[in-house]
Amino acid sequence: MLRVVLSVAVLAFTVYCVVDVVQTEEERVRGLPKLVWLVVTLLVPLAGGISWLIAGRPRGILKPRPRPSGPRGPDDDPDFLRGI
Repeated sequence: MLRVVLSVAVLAFTVYCVVDVVQTEEERVRGLPKLVWLVVTLLVPLAGGISWLIAGRPRGILKPRPRPSGPRGPDDDPDFLRGI
């Protein structure tokens, strides 16, 4: 039973990595060309997927977006306050 669970987990991880490689834009891929990453993740499922996540995936996917620097509400807007 444990062997089946591990096999399914490795298969799901490989599918996730292959889909991630395919959906990533060519110019954002790091290290190797996109086609090489695809072949590596398919031929060496666990090691290829881990290496894709560490070395090939574009940086900054999970970084929070910067907040806008402008006023957030009417009480923060100097032009609005001048008109009161």
